Amino acid sequence: MKTKRITSDEDLKTAFEIRKEVFVKEQHVPLEDEFDEFDTLDGLCEHILVYYNGQPAGTGRVRLVDGVGKVERVCVLESFRSFGLGKVIIKALEEITEEKGITRVKLHGQTHAEGFYIKLGYTTSSPVFMEDGIPHVLMTKELPR
Repeated sequence: MKTKRITSDEDLKTAFEIRKEVFVKEQHVPLEDEFDEFDTLDGLCEHILVYYNGQPAGTGRVRLVDGVGKVERVCVLESFRSFGLGKVIIKALEEITEEKGITRVKLHGQTHAEGFYIKLGYTTSSPVFMEDGIPHVLMTKELPR
């Protein structure tokens, strides 16, 4: 397993293809809702790719919102989901956040993944809400100083 910060348009395109496969095709998120103004390389957020046996298998991004790192768009292609890559993605995004001197992260976790995030130290901080037709909860975590 290897993670890579995305710094090229080619790598960003690869991340977009993974997101389209997982969110748009599998979960039926409308294409126009999946991509936004933060899907650039201009520093508004940091994107990563995770590789398994040399193949791009997952992606995620983190951006700063009101002094907190917001983890977003975390996904792993279905054929790679049994290898612990989700944990690798979260750890990498948390490390990027820590490098910026930020000690708190949050995310909107799909309710079916809530247990996964709890195992990684996240706490549920909201009732269930709908986002793109999928039930979510706000989850937060304090990072070590």
